[in-house]
Amino acid sequence: MMNSRITNRYATYEYKVLEKYETGIVLQGDEIKAVRSGRVNLKGSYAKILYSTKSRPEVHLVGSHFYSSTVDPYRTRKLLLNHREIKKLIGLVHEQGLTLVPLSIYLKRGHAKVELAVGQGKKLYDKREVIKKRDLERAQRGAG
Repeated sequence: MMNSRITNRYATYEYKVLEKYETGIVLQGDEIKAVRSGRVNLKGSYAKILYSTKSRPEVHLVGSHFYSSTVDPYRTRKLLLNHREIKKLIGLVHEQGLTLVPLSIYLKRGHAKVELAVGQGKKLYDKREVIKKRDLERAQRGAG
């Protein structure tokens, strides 16, 4: 059994992380097996706040890929947050124009958890700066 953390390295490259939340996730069928074995792809996924007429707003994970044989691998999955946290996220996303991005999925006491970040999109010059720093560090490690 792998006790690994499935990370979305693309998210930290594309977004500047402002806040992090730990959320539960509603899985079906053998999706928990995919999490346990590390067969989940988070690249390009994001969280979306959905409103229904009867109940409170909910947060859903969109665009993630769980390598599962029993259910649709690209379906949207509900994230479990307190109502207070959801209200705070609504304020950040709608009023400040920020994005909800999953950073990682991991197991905690047998339950699948998603580390959700509130992020601000980076500009092209910020991304170039990150690449420049990485190349510089790589060169220093090679020389030293």
